[in-house]
Amino acid sequence: MRGIDLHTHSDCSDGTYTVKELIDYAHEKDLAAIALTDHDTVKGLDEAITYAEEKYPDMEVIPGVEVSTVNEGKDCHIVGLYIDHHDEVFIKRLEELHDIRIKRNIEICDRLRTIAGFSFTYDDVVREYPGAVITRAHFARYLHEKGFVGSRQEAFDRFIGDGKPCFVPPHRIGPETGVKYILDAGGIPILAHPILYHLSDAKLDALVSRLKDAGLMGIEAIYSTYEARDERQIKELAAKYDLLISGGSDFHGKNKPKIDLGSGFGRLFIPEDVLTAIKASRLTD
Repeated sequence: MRGIDLHTHSDCSDGTYTVKELIDYAHEKDLAAIALTDHDTVKGLDEAITYAEEKYPDMEVIPGVEVSTVNEGKDCHIVGLYIDHHDEVFIKRLEELHDIRIKRNIEICDRLRTIAGFSFTYDDVVREYPGAVITRAHFARYLHEKGFVGSRQEAFDRFIGDGKPCFVPPHRIGPETGVKYILDAGGIPILAHPILYHLSDAKLDALVSRLKDAGLMGIEAIYSTYEARDERQIKELAAKYDLLISGGSDFHGKNKPKIDLGSGFGRLFIPEDVLTAIKASRLTD
């Protein structure tokens, strides 16, 4: 059985591989399917799908997205699979999310100047990464490449990580709204990497219950950083709330250099039957 990867990023958001490089690498890794799930943008999907159809007809490219939301003041991401990425209402909503992100990025850059004493502007960062959805990963990369810090991780640890001097809390939609956006675009909403939110068991259960009521259809139970107990816990939640199981590496290229496509830290494997169940759900809706 071949593997799949249902959570990946290109340089259309905060990955470092171009769309074509990502598709080529997925073929090199012999993946049966890959979902391109860039943050709050569908810009690379047409290129990814067309390119794969022409070069790798035995590999499916799933149109996806990762919608940035906030739960109790902290990041909470909703992956959408099989979205209609040409839906005009959905594209407009993503543009609104992008505008919110830009305002936050400008605030981060202002703090990097006034608090940390760096002299660059937000326009300088945008020029460095043209066409990308700028995230904190881009700030970390910029700080490292320009010699302000010794590594990208240092940028997070000293300046832009959660609670650090130049951190700006995200001002975003709630996860229920993210679920609705994906449903309205004909997609399958998946709660991304829930273990990363560091919630208590009770709070995580409550979040999943709320989102199930809002229309959540799946949960990321197979993920690069999970230990066996984490995967077990999320699969139990999936069974409790009758949710589909999804899985992905969250591949970002050099921005997360230890996480490889399809295999994460080397132990990850998402079997094709995960996607078989997701496809079956589309036929029964």
